[in-house]
Amino acid sequence: MSSPADLSPAAVSLRGRRPRDLPVLTRWLTDPDAAWREWDAPYLPAWDTTANLQRYAQTLASSPPNPNERVIDVGGVVVGMVNRAEEDPADGGWWDLGILIYDPAHWGRGLGARALALWVQATLDETDAHVLTFSTWGGNDRMIRAALRLGFREAGRVREARVVRGERFDAVRLDLLRREWPGLDGRA
Repeated sequence: MSSPADLSPAAVSLRGRRPRDLPVLTRWLTDPDAAWREWDAPYLPAWDTTANLQRYAQTLASSPPNPNERVIDVGGVVVGMVNRAEEDPADGGWWDLGILIYDPAHWGRGLGARALALWVQATLDETDAHVLTFSTWGGNDRMIRAALRLGFREAGRVREARVVRGERFDAVRLDLLRREWPGLDGRA
């Protein structure tokens, strides 16, 4: 198995969840002290997030893979997940994307940007998406930079809407139109 330092963005792939992924996913999702929780919606109550993620992990164990969720595989190691949800009304062509890389050892090396680029491409290939959105909070600089590098634009900002560790941050939504996406060539 490769060490995190040996893994390049080119080693990133997205795939459906396999039964052998469940222990890794469950461990990361249900750990209330996991570092990723400081970045993924840290403005939500921790107890509520923990309860919801425990239920979600149980659902993963008892349901088939969902085509709107994939694991992020880096060199054979599951390091996170991507997801998407169609915004109402159905068939309106608006899909909201999410990405989560669990282990801090995999942060800051372009793996998330590569996974997001693959997910954008997959979403455009597999859905009727006209516009893709991505929502985060103003303190998540790495995620905002990754989305901007891929061609997303800031679509909206609600100033000081999120409180994280006693400090106020903006809520940020970025968007990308189908016609603005040139494909993976030269993007990530």
